[in-house]
Amino acid sequence: MTVTSDGNVPVFFSSASGNTVDDRTHIGTWDLLYELIGHADFLYVADCKLASSENLSHIATRGGRFVTVLPRGRGEDIAFRQRLRAEPSVLKWTLLYALTNDQGHIVDELFVCGDDHVHSEGYRLLWYRSTRKAEQDNSRRARTIQKATEALSDLRERLQGPRTRFRTRSKVEQALAEILAEAEVSSWLLVEIEEQEEETFRQATRGRPSEQTQYLRETRSRFTLKWKLNLESLSEAEREDGVFPLLTNDRKLSATEVLQAYKRQPLLEKRFSQFKTDFAVAPVFLKNVSRIQGLLAAYFFALLMQTLLERELRQAMARAGEGTLPLYPEARPCARPTTHRLIEVFSSIQRHEVRVGEREPQVMVTKLTKTQRSIIRLLGLDPPTYGLA
Repeated sequence: MTVTSDGNVPVFFSSASGNTVDDRTHIGTWDLLYELIGHADFLYVADCKLASSENLSHIATRGGRFVTVLPRGRGEDIAFRQRLRAEPSVLKWTLLYALTNDQGHIVDELFVCGDDHVHSEGYRLLWYRSTRKAEQDNSRRARTIQKATEALSDLRERLQGPRTRFRTRSKVEQALAEILAEAEVSSWLLVEIEEQEEETFRQATRGRPSEQTQYLRETRSRFTLKWKLNLESLSEAEREDGVFPLLTNDRKLSATEVLQAYKRQPLLEKRFSQFKTDFAVAPVFLKNVSRIQGLLAAYFFALLMQTLLERELRQAMARAGEGTLPLYPEARPCARPTTHRLIEVFSSIQRHEVRVGEREPQVMVTKLTKTQRSIIRLLGLDPPTYGLA
C-alpha cells in the first residue's frame, strides 16, 4: 500500500502471494506512481527493503527522490558501528529537535551525527540518535537477556535431573548453542559448561546384600552451567542504542526534513492495522485469487473514504482554529478525530419517515447534540437539514 504524506490517504495498493519478497515490489510501485502523478518529482519513503542497489538506481536514474533505512549488516553500517564502539567521544552529535508530552516533559531528543557520510553508491547517508529509541533498545536487550537466562536455568535443571538425557558434552553444547542463537545473546552472556564425575555403586552379583557382598564402582559424567554477563560487550552495545541510518539522494533536504519524512512512513502501518481492527478483513473464506483481490479492493475503497473523511475534518479544524473536539467518553478532548470515533458519535442518530395516506411523508431526525452540530458545520454541511434529504 502507498499513502500520501498529506493525511496518509491511500492512493495505490496491490495484492501478492504471501511468499512475495518485499524488495521486488518497489520498482513496479514507483513506476505506477510516476504514471499517476505525471512526473518524478515526489519523495518516495519506504522501509529498509527499498535499499537495494537495483531499487535505488531505478529511482535515481529516472529523476526520482527517496528516503529509506540502511539495513543492518551493510558495509557502511558495520564500519560506523565499529567506530561508535571504539571511539564514541570522537563522533559529534547535534540536537535537531525535542518532543514533549502533554505535560511539557521531554520524551525524546533527536540528534544527527555531524560527520559527513557517503554511501558506496554516492547517496547521502545520515546517522541519527534518538533518546527514546535508546531506552527502548536497552529495555529490549534486558528482556532478551532475561529470557535467555530463564532458558539456561531450565536447561541446567534438566542437566541435574536423575533421568537426564544429556550424557555427553556434545549434546550439552548443542542445546546451549540453540538457546544462545535463538535469543541472540552470545555476545552478552559468557556461559561455561562444567563437568563433574558422579560415582555410583552396584552389587557384583544378585541376591540380598551382606558383609561379603562385593560392589562395582561406576562413574559417569554430569554437566552443569555457569554464566555471567559480558560487561565489556554490554557497554559497547549501549553505545549503539538509539542509533539508526537514513539513506537519501535528495541533497536539498535538511537533516531534520529527512528525518521527519521518514517518521511519516510508519504511519502506513496504521492503515494496515485498520484492515484488521476497524474492518476485520481477516479471515477471508475465499479460494479464488481474483475474488480475494476484489474483496481487498472493496476494503481499499472503504479505507480511502475513511481517510478522506478524517483528512477533511482535521483540515477544517485547523482552518477554524479548533484544537480539539469532545469526542471521547465524558466529553474528553480529541485532537486527531478518526472515522471510527465519528461513527460512534453519530450512532445515536435515527431517521424515520411517517406516511399517512397520500400525504407527503413526514421526516423526523433525532435532535443533534452540540458536538454533532459542530462536526457537521466543520464538514461543510447544514445542521438544520441534516438527515432530511
